[in-house]
Amino acid sequence: MAELDPEDAKILTLARSARARTGAAEGAAVRDTDGRTYAACTVALPSLSLSALQAAVAAAVASGAEGLEAAAVVTDAADVDAGSAAAVRDLGSGAPIFRADAGGELQHTH
Repeated sequence: MAELDPEDAKILTLARSARARTGAAEGAAVRDTDGRTYAACTVALPSLSLSALQAAVAAAVASGAEGLEAAAVVTDAADVDAGSAAAVRDLGSGAPIFRADAGGELQHTH
């Protein structure tokens, strides 16, 4: 994570913690334009399915966030799915999306 500034490293750590705490497929975190952070994990219920990034964006919106500065997801997937990226872009068209592996190693920035 040496490549990231401290605030971006923080959301990556939060995403990793959310995944580890729940054992979910993914963990994610976002930072809003006021500097507040929101972390979430994959939601896989019979009646509701959200990626971790979608859940983190939903938490931010529910708390009144009007924009996003950055997002991070910890996943085994080779890429960030389109729906997750779209949710981030809805609130932050230029917000970077950091994708890391389970060990927290940055794999790609979208």
